[in-house]
This record gives sequence, C-alpha cells and structure tokens, in this order.
Amino acid sequence: MCIGEPMDPHTKRENEYGTLTDSKYLHQVTTMDSEMASRRPIIDTPPYYITLMTYLNYLILIILGHIRDFFGIRFQQKSHRDIMEYNGYAPWYSKFESFYVRRLKMRIDDCFARPTTGVPGRFITCVERLSHNHNEIHTFPGNTQTCLNLSSYNYLGFAESEGECTSAALKAVEKYGVQSGGPRTQIGTSDLQIQTERMIADFVGKEDAMIFSMGYSTNANFFNAFLDSKCLVISDELNHTSIRTGVRLSGAAVRTFKHGDMDLLEKLIRDQIVMGQPKTNRPWKKILLCVEGLYSMEGTLCNLPKLIELKKKYKCYLFVDEAHSIGAMGPTGRGVCEIFGVDPKDVDILMGTFTKSFGAAGGYIACDKWVIDRLRLDMTTPNYSEPTPPPVLAQIIASLETIIGKINPGEGTERLQRIAFNSRYLRLGLQRLGFIVYGNADSPVIPMLLYCPSKMPAFSRMMLQRRIAVVVVAYPATPLIESRVRFCMSSSLTKEDIDYLLRHVSEVGEKLFLKLNSGKSSYDNSIQRWDIEDVIKYTPEDCKNNKFFVN
Repeated sequence: MCIGEPMDPHTKRENEYGTLTDSKYLHQVTTMDSEMASRRPIIDTPPYYITLMTYLNYLILIILGHIRDFFGIRFQQKSHRDIMEYNGYAPWYSKFESFYVRRLKMRIDDCFARPTTGVPGRFITCVERLSHNHNEIHTFPGNTQTCLNLSSYNYLGFAESEGECTSAALKAVEKYGVQSGGPRTQIGTSDLQIQTERMIADFVGKEDAMIFSMGYSTNANFFNAFLDSKCLVISDELNHTSIRTGVRLSGAAVRTFKHGDMDLLEKLIRDQIVMGQPKTNRPWKKILLCVEGLYSMEGTLCNLPKLIELKKKYKCYLFVDEAHSIGAMGPTGRGVCEIFGVDPKDVDILMGTFTKSFGAAGGYIACDKWVIDRLRLDMTTPNYSEPTPPPVLAQIIASLETIIGKINPGEGTERLQRIAFNSRYLRLGLQRLGFIVYGNADSPVIPMLLYCPSKMPAFSRMMLQRRIAVVVVAYPATPLIESRVRFCMSSSLTKEDIDYLLRHVSEVGEKLFLKLNSGKSSYDNSIQRWDIEDVIKYTPEDCKNNKFFVN
C-alpha cells in the first residue's frame, strides 16, 4: 500500500505488519563486550549560534507570555479566573508554576496527545482535530488520516488485530472472561497469572517474578516495599519519573550522578560509604544503584558490566529498569544482560514492562525468590490495584512464546532482526543526511535534535501533512534547549517505509535548517554529507562490505 492511498480491506494484515521484501533487510543482533560498553558515546553539538538562537526563542516567548498575563489579568479577568482569586476562593493554579504550560506548551498542544483509532501497527489512523482558540479547546470534524507510524512503542509488532497473540487473547476471554477470574489456586491467584510469572522468570533468567497490571505503578510501589529511610538510592540523572516517584514514596535518601558517568558514580559510592547516614553517620542499611537498561529519551544503554563490577566491589544492590530493552534488544530479545553477555543473577532486581515489545499492558519485577516472597507480603500494588486481566496475560504468554520460538519457530528471530536492521538503517541514514542523532546503533528509540522551540510544531505539522506520525518531545522531558523528535522503530515497518520517511525528513530538514551534524557522531566518521539517493542505496551491511562503515 502506498501512503496516501485508501486502505484495501484485503490488505489489513499488510497495513498492520509489513511483509519483508528482501532477506538482506535483516540484521543479526550482536553482543557487546566490556570494552565496547565502556566507550562513552560521542555527543555531537550544534553550532553556538543555534544554542544562542534557542535561548533567544525561549526568552521572547517568556516575555510575550508575561505581557499577556499582565494585561489579561487586568482587562480579561473572565478568561484568567483559573490563576486569580475569585469570590473569596483561591486560584486553581499558581500563576508562576503554571506559566510554562499556559504560555509555552499550549501554543503547540495540537502536536501532543493526538487522538488515534485502531491498531498502532505499520500504519496508524489519526483523528483530525481543530482549534480556534489557540489550543485551549479542540473540536473534531470527524475526519481521519492514515499515517506511517513512527510514534508507537509497538517494537516487535505484536499489537495486531490478527495473529497468534490476538487469537490467544480471544480464547482467554472465552475461558476466563474479561476480568480476573476463572480457575483459581488455593492462594487466590489465577493459573494464567502463575504461568505468566513463571515464563517471565525463565525468560529473563531469574528465580522468580511478580507481575503487575500497570508498568508505572511497578516502579512507583516497588521501592516503598524494598527500602526505608535508612537506605540510600544512587540514581542516574535521566531515570524515568516512575522511578523518582517510587524513591520519594520510600523515604530513602537519594543521590544522583551524571548520565552514564561511571567514574563519578564510583566516587559518589565511596563518599557515601565513608559519610554514612546524615546526622548519625551510621552505615547505610542498603545502597541501591538504580539505572535503566535503555533510556527512552536518549536511546543510550547503561554500562552494565561496569555497574556489576561496582556493585560487587562496594556490596551494593543493583536495580535495572528494562522497560524499553526487554524483548526488543539482544539476539533473543532478552535485553541488556544478553547484549553485554552478563549473567542475570549478577543483577539483583530486573524490572520491565509489557506495554512495549509484548504489545500488552503491565509490568514485572524479577529477582531472587526470597525478595519476591517478601514483596508478595508487603508491596501495595497487588493489594490496592486491579489484577491483570486474562486477555492481557494471554497476550503476554503468546508474544513470549513467539519470541522464544515455541509458536511459529523463526518468526520471533525474524522480528528481532527486522527491528535491529530498521533501527540501524534509520539512524545511519539520518546521520549521513546531516542530522544530529543520539543513541546506540541498535536502539529502537532514535532521538533527532530540533533545538529551537518553534521547530517542534513546524516539524510535527509538516510530517503530518506528509502522512507520517511522529512524536516531538520538549522540556521537562528533555533539557530546555534540547527539544527533539523521537522516532520509535518497529519491526512492522519495511525498508521501503523507512526510505519514504528519510526522503521527507530530508526535505523538511532542509526547510527548517535542521541539518547541523558536524560529523563527529556519524558511523563512518565522515564530515561530508550524503545525498538522499546514496543514503537509500547503501544499507549498514552494504557499507560494511564496501568499507564505508566503521564501527
């Protein structure tokens, strides 16, 4: 199907998961040794005038916002009641704390949280919406638009309306219903949940696992059960907000270190061991090193071999959040432990979610059995939240069985190799076209830097006009001056889809002056930019064979 053409009902499967057009568009996923893991990624930076212009853009927007507030409060009180006292009632919002949302984010709200319908597969159906009052309210004329999907976490393409996963979910509905129930064990847990937990533990290489109905709450409640006020968490500065929420709820002390800086981390651990707890200077009850396997805004991997080395050297616990790496990375989809060739037993707690690679919902904690037994008694999530519905559990089981080859042998391997090829090909193509791109070569998260705030809505809207759905990300999810578009790769896309994407990104990048790459972070270390036809002609594997590729 060509983008822009109406959908043919006979190509429903093709619209959700594209057929592989050539076996050479597969990449055999490889592992990394400790030496490769210790290499700090080269972060390319834009020219100084781009940074200056970005700050100047924000300065102008802030000044205009304050001017609007000044006159609006005095002459348009009816439309500013949410930040003013009214009839003796306090304002809904603080004028200062809500300023960013009201005066900056609202200008580009049409680019965020776009409503969609249907399956988030190879193509996604976006619901058209209009605003006549600067995005305060949107109206829906009833039109839809089919777009190439670069915006969903459907990494392996398991979120489908047809296939083994869907069939398994429908069978679970017939047997168990849509709510937790059906045949149950003596301890009150459904047999389907016990089977899922056993499969997850075996898949990630841990003794036992515990699953939850929501990925965010998995982190938000784990730390409260595992830590207390006499414990210390040493956290990467870019850890997800769910981790931050959980650590705050636990009452534990927190120290952060610069993203990926292992030397600074070791110094911080040594200092904290020497100083101990504040006021009493007693030794910490526990020290927990907390990182993510793959960082969703940067596309970078943690240095797991070094983290394990520090954990053993200083007798700490190690927590790794694999929300974005489990299922999508590694030769068999087992995440960062497999990528770095380390024993999962060397990581104390492995956390992951089912909302991405598995096309389902919820999360899990996998670790030693004694820890899981303790969590079953004390963790608040199972007691105060709904259990995972049987259709979701069936989806998880079916996707796991596909990955390991129990269902349709070879399909799971092909999906993993397709997403690896797609990720490397898109990242390499963007860098050769001149864009600044962050992240590891095999990461399915591909951030491309935009910088100036005005370029976020411009890029998003221009891509939507070209029938391509993308996600733009801004502060506070990123540093203020490093706004970006985050391409989310999927095995459901074909090489031809990525060619279509590269052509239009190159065209839009020229118009918005986004090609700012100095060449430092490109794969071939070449400052010279490539023409779009050459980029599409040579895949990463072709470049290796022709000595164009330097790893």
